[in-house]
Amino acid sequence: MPGFVNDIPLYAAGLATTVAVSLLGIGISILVGIVLALALRSRFQFIALPIRFYVEFARGAPLALVLFLLYYGGPQFGLLLSPYVAGVVGLGLYGAGPFAEIFRAGFNAIPKGEREAAEMLGLTPGQTFLNIELPQALRLTLPASVGQTINLVKESAVLSVITLGELTKVAGTISSITFAVVTPYLTIALLYWALVEIISRFGFYAERHFAVKGS
Repeated sequence: MPGFVNDIPLYAAGLATTVAVSLLGIGISILVGIVLALALRSRFQFIALPIRFYVEFARGAPLALVLFLLYYGGPQFGLLLSPYVAGVVGLGLYGAGPFAEIFRAGFNAIPKGEREAAEMLGLTPGQTFLNIELPQALRLTLPASVGQTINLVKESAVLSVITLGELTKVAGTISSITFAVVTPYLTIALLYWALVEIISRFGFYAERHFAVKGS
């Protein structure tokens, strides 16, 4: 127990890094995912086809591969990233593909008549998107978005491959020093479980809020 108590600051630092990188990476994933979803709806194939290729690549490539390309392969092209920046960018680009598909489905689920009504009211395409399409798409895709957010938080454990000091890296460091395996890895498993529970609860209350608001 005394050894575990001494390691609490390390766990706290690893948890803080995991939360910060996950939040930033997920934020990038959502923003890029929305842009990609809109691009997939383009009538111009020279725009839609490359985006489709990227989305399929992001959905199929392991996160570790994306991180290796950014962090270890980037210097060959003059791209020097710190582990923190590479982790945020890698997680964001990796998650953008699935989010693009989620939001594309959400936009497609909005009745065409609502866009036509907005046009008749004199709203510009930008106003229609911000005031009608985007809010509805976010509400319709909330369950899938929460699930993808949880996946990205769990996937952040892979960031240890680029020496980022997140939870998994901290557990490995403590294990190499104390020669204990069960305690450090069980501890971070419980911390990941707590993060997932928080996200799940937030998603549950958000869905209930929108359900009450829409009724």
